[in-house]
Formats: sequence, C-alpha cells, structure tokens
Amino acid sequence: MTSPNPAAKRSLAQRISGERIVLALAAPVLAVLLSVAICSVLLATSGKNPFDAWNVMITYASKSDGQVGILNRTTTYYLAAAAAAFGFRMNLFNIGVEGQYKVAALFAAFVGAKVDLPAFIQIPLLLVTAMVVGGLYASIAGLLKVYRGVSEVISTIMLNSIAVAIVGLLLVPGIFAPKVSSTSNSIQTEPISQSSHFFSMETAGGTLWGFIFVAALVGVAFQFVLTRTRFGFDLRATGRSESAATASGVNVKRMVVISMVASGAIAGLIGLPELLQNSYYYGQSFQPGLGFLGISVALLGRNSPIGMAFAALLFAFLDVTGSVLPLQGGFPFEIVSVMEGTIVICVVVAYELVRRYGLTRQQKRVGAQLAAQAAAATEKKEVSA
Repeated sequence: MTSPNPAAKRSLAQRISGERIVLALAAPVLAVLLSVAICSVLLATSGKNPFDAWNVMITYASKSDGQVGILNRTTTYYLAAAAAAFGFRMNLFNIGVEGQYKVAALFAAFVGAKVDLPAFIQIPLLLVTAMVVGGLYASIAGLLKVYRGVSEVISTIMLNSIAVAIVGLLLVPGIFAPKVSSTSNSIQTEPISQSSHFFSMETAGGTLWGFIFVAALVGVAFQFVLTRTRFGFDLRATGRSESAATASGVNVKRMVVISMVASGAIAGLIGLPELLQNSYYYGQSFQPGLGFLGISVALLGRNSPIGMAFAALLFAFLDVTGSVLPLQGGFPFEIVSVMEGTIVICVVVAYELVRRYGLTRQQKRVGAQLAAQAAAATEKKEVSA
C-alpha cells in the first residue's frame, strides 16, 4: 500500500486543527446565547422588554466610564479565575479561593498600614505578603489531602468558614483595626501608607487600575509554567492520571501540595486591586464572593489564560452594565445574577453537546479513512490480479 500524499496529510491536519478551534469556540458562544435567550424570556415574562435591557447595557459599555469600570472589574475577576484554574489543571478543586484571598488581603492591609517604605520596596512587599499568606492558608488543604486523604473540596469549604472567623477575630479594635469612637460603628484597618498605592492611569472615563498589568503578567506566567516547564508537564500529567505520573517518576504528593500552594498564592492577589487602588483599607464589607465567581469564570474560559480573559471580560460587562439597569428603565438588577448563573449551567450543557458532536465527527472521519484504505487495497489487488 502506498504512503499517503504529504500534501494530503498536511491538508487533513489543517482541517482537523480548524475543526478543533471551531469546536472550542462553539461551546462558550452557545452557552452565552442560551443564557441570553433564557434571560430574555424571563424579562418578557415579568413585563419588561428584553431588547431595551440589552440596549441599556450595550450603550453604557460603549461609554468611556463604562469601559474603564469593565476593565477594572476584569482585572479582579481574571486573578480569581487564574487561582481556581491552576488547581483545576491538576484536577484539584480549590473551592477555598474565597477564604484565601480574604485572609491574604487582611494581612496585606495590616502590613501596608504599619510599614511605610519607598514604593519600589513597599509594593513588592505587599504582593509577597499576600501571596505567602494565601499560599500558606491553601497548603492546609493540600497537606490534609496528602497525609490524611481528606478531599480538598470538603477541606477548602470548611477553610472558607474558618477564614471568616479568622477575619472576624483579628478585625477588631485594638488588634488589626484601630480603636473607634463610641459614635462610630465602622470597623476597618488603618488606611495603607501612601507608598502602598499602586500606580494608575487617568483616562477620559476615569481611573484605570495599573494592576491590570499584574493580571496580564499572571496570565503569561500561567501559560508559560504549564506549557513550557517540566513542572507544568508533571502537573498536567498528574491531573490526568496519578498512577501514570507515579510510574514516570513524579512525586504526586509533592505536586498536590505545590499546586495548592501556587493556587493559594495567586488567590492572595485577588483583593489587592481593590486594596491598593480603591478603598486603601480592609473592612467588613471588603469585596465578598470573588472566589466563587472566579470558579465560574475559569469554567467558562476552560482554564485557558486567553479563554479566562474573555470570560472575565464578559462577567465584568454583565456586572458593570447591569448596575445601571435599575436606574434606566426600572429593570431588576437580579437579572444579572440570573444570567451569570445560567451561563455556568449552559456552559456545562454546551460543552457536553460539543464534545459529543466532536466525537461523532471523529468517528465518522476515522471510518471514512479506513473505508478509503480498504477500497484502495482492494483495487490494488484487483489490478495486480
């Protein structure tokens, strides 16, 4: 039997690569379209015109202040997604991102208020503090999984509750919070020093946080570590099959602990954009829910740095533009939460549909190739006969 034509092989490879790209994009796009359709039906059922709601959101997003708000929110959401995705790539479900970033932000705020060094030393100090605290707190779940067989899902959920208690224990007057007067109910840390303020850019739409470059750097490092280093290969191999990784010489226990620490270290950065560029202190109402939102963003972005960037941008668009819905037309703000929830549900359904379609296409392609080879072999035998 003659070998396949090299040009035909290249054409087949390009066609398969193109199909993979289309299938990879089809699932999130289908999920978003399904979510939009469901929310449109809900709005119409409640007596509101869904097209007016989408028009309000798109109009606000086209304004410069809306765009700045979306980018600032995207920065935080992307860091939250990267923290969750790092564990997901090793098949570890770090549900404790919520608690890790809260504890890390609290300690960073305390250090930023007590230490006042030059900015080029102060800011890296706060970044390292937050990452170390987040990593150490996440390591508890990793050690429990390795040495006691405790599921990281259970342990991280429990650690989230413990983190709330830790914050409540430390964020009291006289410990991490200054003593307040009898006429004030505000409990928060002292404002961080001026040298702790991260740089920002003034635009026509407002202040654009410079932390967006840190988020981009995290994305680049995420991709590089996973695809260009031995550690990344071991991490992905362990996530796919622990037994196979062990057979190839990978220390699975060490990889579990290191991966949880790295995920927690990234989680430690989540609260810093708000702390270093907006509020400048840690209080009782400090940005809740970012850890759980990061899981949704990572899921929609398929744990890919580029995919998570688009997913974070989408969720930021929904949150920022959704805030103007009650002000313009009396639309319920809850529709944004409904849309985010339906996106998560729909993306699971969409990925399964696309996976089955891709599998069917692959089976048909293999069947066609085998049939073509069999036909060629039969024809060759007939000619030789």
